Amino acid sequence: MSRLCGIWGEPFIDLDPVIDTSELPAIDREICLALTDLEASYTGGSLKWMGVVAPFVHDDGYADLGEVILRLPREEWLDLVSLADDPSVFDVERRADFTFGDETDHPLTRRQMLWLKMRHGVYFPWKVCYHLLENGTWEDKHSGAGKAFSEGAERLLPRTVAFVKRLPFTEIGRCVLFGIEANDHAPVHRDSEPGKTLTIPHTINFDPRGGKRFVLCDAEGGERVEVRSKVYWFNDMDYHGVEPDPFFRYSIRVDGVFDPRWLDALRARTRRRR
Repeated sequence: MSRLCGIWGEPFIDLDPVIDTSELPAIDREICLALTDLEASYTGGSLKWMGVVAPFVHDDGYADLGEVILRLPREEWLDLVSLADDPSVFDVERRADFTFGDETDHPLTRRQMLWLKMRHGVYFPWKVCYHLLENGTWEDKHSGAGKAFSEGAERLLPRTVAFVKRLPFTEIGRCVLFGIEANDHAPVHRDSEPGKTLTIPHTINFDPRGGKRFVLCDAEGGERVEVRSKVYWFNDMDYHGVEPDPFFRYSIRVDGVFDPRWLDALRARTRRRR
């Protein structure tokens, strides 16, 4: 525990004892049926370029879209922007002014992501990403102001949405399904930097079927903790990732603001157990 930020002296908080998980098998069935119809996207292809991966991940051989795009010759940069929804907004003479991918002004289209994957070997860890409730920016992910669950989520995932709404939040700012294909992995990375925020971000992750092999680790990868809970809260200032397995896995992350009474009771329960 000494090299992890953790929560209240624990590497993560197991929420299985305090969240009703009885519906998770039915939710898993609902989600797998819905994913055959929902429009999912890729994400995570620019973690190295964003500077959020653990130091030992930089030289793992997996190509990052930000680094690939910086090295594209002129004609291939033009190939990339030709696959945008509106290629006319891009000027090759000002190509240094444009950034692409997650958390930029130019999110990649599916055609661009497929081209980067097939032409340049860019690795997208999450090839199934679906926002049940969308956030505009990373900083906006804890505010529920003006937000609603998507039409697709309400129509195809009613049991899942009902479960999320029962979670102990006073507001929800983001709800995302992250799926990993067979034999893929999620590179070890962190979502926020220690010391930059005064509070631990309020998030709940749930893995309806269990066994995702989500891990927390230190910057060198030496200390590793596998999270085996189906519902859990972890400190996203810690490096975390998902180990590869020969089958599809997924989980849902919910960001928002915890009910303060629930949070106080959880803290007291955690301290009693130590």
